[in-house]
Amino acid sequence: MSLGLLLIAILTLSCLSFTIFEQQNQVLAQSYVQIIKYRNLVIDLGNGLKTNAQLTYPAVGKGPFPGVLIIGGSGAGDKNGTVGFVHKNGPKPLKPYFQIAQYLSERGFAVLRYDKRGIGANSTINQNVWGNTTINDLIEDSKKALNVLMQQPEVDSKRINLIGHSEGTIIAPRVAIDNSTKVKNIILMGMVAQNLRVPVRYQYVYLPLKYATQVLDKNHTGLISIQQISENPFRYSVMINTLVPPSVLHTFLRTHDTKVSLEKEFANNTTNKPGYISIDKQLRPFLIKVYENLTALNLSKCNNIDGCPVLIRSHFSLIPTLSIIGNVSKSTGILILNGENDTQTPIQQAFILQQRLTDVNHPDHTLITYPNLGHLFYPSSQWLTGVGPIQRYVLADIYAWLEAHSGLSHSLATTAASQAAANMTSNTNIDSNSH
Repeated sequence: MSLGLLLIAILTLSCLSFTIFEQQNQVLAQSYVQIIKYRNLVIDLGNGLKTNAQLTYPAVGKGPFPGVLIIGGSGAGDKNGTVGFVHKNGPKPLKPYFQIAQYLSERGFAVLRYDKRGIGANSTINQNVWGNTTINDLIEDSKKALNVLMQQPEVDSKRINLIGHSEGTIIAPRVAIDNSTKVKNIILMGMVAQNLRVPVRYQYVYLPLKYATQVLDKNHTGLISIQQISENPFRYSVMINTLVPPSVLHTFLRTHDTKVSLEKEFANNTTNKPGYISIDKQLRPFLIKVYENLTALNLSKCNNIDGCPVLIRSHFSLIPTLSIIGNVSKSTGILILNGENDTQTPIQQAFILQQRLTDVNHPDHTLITYPNLGHLFYPSSQWLTGVGPIQRYVLADIYAWLEAHSGLSHSLATTAASQAAANMTSNTNIDSNSH
């Protein structure tokens, strides 16, 4: 190679290296660009009770922005929907509501989320408040949170949307009905259409029995061994208090011997076959008893994370969402999202709400179901709720629908929705009645 060609080659490589270095610097610099701003707020719930909240909104762009209020699911939930506890030096727990807020605020929405009454960070509980909370309290709290959202200077009060998850799907329609001139759209994730009695009985009775029959009773004898129950990972699922009773769990935490505890639990109900119990004659009545005991206690104080008897009783006496959904304003758009493997709010709940909306001629409603996803919109089996971040294509569906329904650029919204549909055809089933 001549000296001239060598110099040209060196110069070319130098320029290329400089270009790559500059691109790397730009990427590095972009990672430090502030995309979202956060503001902590306090919501006055009345009667001297307050709760913490946080607003996320775009760091740049011309506001005010369309507003979104996230209404969380059942249990002692904080504003992030934190799943599990925060442990020092441990893995960070899942925060699905923060994930939704971040995703939407990165793309032009101002999002408010809030702690439930009596609930603080890391599932700290004010027993007096939480133990006496009713579903009507939670509905009224959501209305107060809605007013706080609308008062924020970054929020366009004429473009307000609600996102309800699980228990929040019971609350959101009621908030929308009572604020028909304020709420433009509602998104219902993990639908409860009937009275809460139905999905709770499904969780505590039907699903464990189905699992015992189809999975544990492999020889179809109608019997399952205590050894099977004690060794099966199903005991760590949402059914932890059903197939494995609370007394057994307490003993297990002390001794790590589940089998001995289960034998003691069913000592007076053993079958002719030692170490086995009858699914129909022993397990069924036991599960029904557990279900009925959910509302049996009268507690002035309660720290049950799943929900206290006062709250559950108030739910069981509530008019089903199915009966009041027709009162939602015809101008309010409704999006229903449900995982097809949801073990807490079964897919049938979403189907019957969609059917009801069709019956009442609601002009703008869409149902999207997701094969293989569970209650947290993460891959799950038909028996267990998988725990992990909400799948990105679910977030993309939420954003595309909200963008198209929030008065933003229709062409951009259509492009986003079309792209999401094209990318996720194999992952979603869509039934729409939008006009």
